[in-house]
Amino acid sequence: MKRSENRILTTHVGSLIRPPELLSLAKTVRDYPETRPRYEELLKRLVAEAVTKQVEAGIDIVNDGEYGKSSWAAYMLERISGFEIRPDQIRETLWLGRERERFRDVFAIDIPRAITGVPTQACIGPIRYTGQDVIKRATENLKAAVNGVKAEEAFMTAVAPASTAFDGVDEHYHDERDYIFAIADALREEYQAIYRAGFVLQVDDALITNYYDHLTSISPARYREWAELCIAALNRALEGIPEDRIRYHICFGSWHVPHTTDAPLEAIIDIVLKVRAGAYSIEAANVRHEHEWRVWEKVKLPPGKILIPGVVTHHTTTVEHPRLVADRILRFAKLVGRENVIAGTDCGFAQADYIQRTQPSVMWAKFETLAEGARLASRELWDK
Repeated sequence: MKRSENRILTTHVGSLIRPPELLSLAKTVRDYPETRPRYEELLKRLVAEAVTKQVEAGIDIVNDGEYGKSSWAAYMLERISGFEIRPDQIRETLWLGRERERFRDVFAIDIPRAITGVPTQACIGPIRYTGQDVIKRATENLKAAVNGVKAEEAFMTAVAPASTAFDGVDEHYHDERDYIFAIADALREEYQAIYRAGFVLQVDDALITNYYDHLTSISPARYREWAELCIAALNRALEGIPEDRIRYHICFGSWHVPHTTDAPLEAIIDIVLKVRAGAYSIEAANVRHEHEWRVWEKVKLPPGKILIPGVVTHHTTTVEHPRLVADRILRFAKLVGRENVIAGTDCGFAQADYIQRTQPSVMWAKFETLAEGARLASRELWDK
């Protein structure tokens, strides 16, 4: 994994707003499978365009935009066996916490399913990875896309065990540990495929934070028991992959709601740092979490590790000023060391193919201001 040895490097969390033509053809493929070759050809071309645009915007460590995925997490149910979706069995979205009631009017607009519930994802049989062909095509598309562009490095995302089937129920294993470890063992195949393809693996784990409010309302001990079990399962799935080829991403939910019950970073940072990753990507630019840079005044980043703080956010359409971005970078650099900071984004800009948190023009402008802020910070950190 590249480090900021001579300047502050830039990256992002992964999910980019999907081009309309890709969404349209993906929908067609579901009804007319014979159109899949045309979809695959379009997907390869658009991934290449996305990589080129990232580089042109000033992003050093790029990815495929997650263009081939239906979402940041639920896509995995298309790549593993053992689950069935039950549209008639509606499940309460407990992972959204107590805000669902306090801000019911807000959730009804931004996340209607928080009010109405979601179809149950039921585990009814052994969990096995079945997405070998899909991940092979995805890695080949990214390889082709980065060939010939001046990117420092490329990464690919994959969901964490804690965040897989988070609307699910276990009707097969009947044991929490066995169930979570079975998920992890299946995910391991995708992790390994990304690593073997030569990319940095980013593991996405929003639910490790988003279950905090619900589970701590039962008891703080219950949250920690569940979270540490999930991290143990993740670490087993990561075995055999060098730490410096892994980055671990957490956020506090991309949805545009008040976020008053988000997990405090200081309450979970020890759990996060148990993940055997070389870098930790953590939301840090939005108004609910920007103050948490102070956590690093007390918590030491482990030796050799990298921090990827969000210094621009998907939470607002306002494009951050480069000077603000630079100031955020400088703050972290002074706390953990300039070579240990890569400037990133809070979260993705499209958590599912049908969701976009802002307009594409704003997303690209935010990448540009991220790069400009990194250049300003680099001049102050190195030229002096």
